[in-house]
Amino acid sequence: MIKKILFAVLGFGLISTSVMAQDISGVWRHIDDKTGTSKAHIEIRKEANGTYTGKIIKVTPREGYTPKETCINCPAPYTNKPILGLDVLKGLKFDKGNMYNSGKILDPLSGKIYSMNAKLSPNGNRLQMRGYVGISAIGRSQTWIRNTAVQ
Repeated sequence: MIKKILFAVLGFGLISTSVMAQDISGVWRHIDDKTGTSKAHIEIRKEANGTYTGKIIKVTPREGYTPKETCINCPAPYTNKPILGLDVLKGLKFDKGNMYNSGKILDPLSGKIYSMNAKLSPNGNRLQMRGYVGISAIGRSQTWIRNTAVQ
């Protein structure tokens, strides 16, 4: 009897750990795939419908770069909106395991919106983002790193 209870508690613990590992909510550092430097901090939140949305909460200053303040070339409803606080990731859905799909991501520098998929690393600290037009094979990947520091 005690063994059954112990296995049940252990089983529930493993299930809750795997569910928590699937959640991408939190603050992420957006890493530039060309320079390897941090570009921005994005806060990802889970919406009531189960999808994920991410907004820019900090733009990281970098040498030789003056950040834009508004989304000038962006389509409506993003046109001329402040970049800080802008929802750049929308509709990302958990698929299975560590995979997410069906999202849209806005590049506030170019004003282009891309379809996107993401893969969470096994330790939950890296999010490999893939933005594309048409098919995923023709696209670009970026890594976001979970910001574990207290904000």
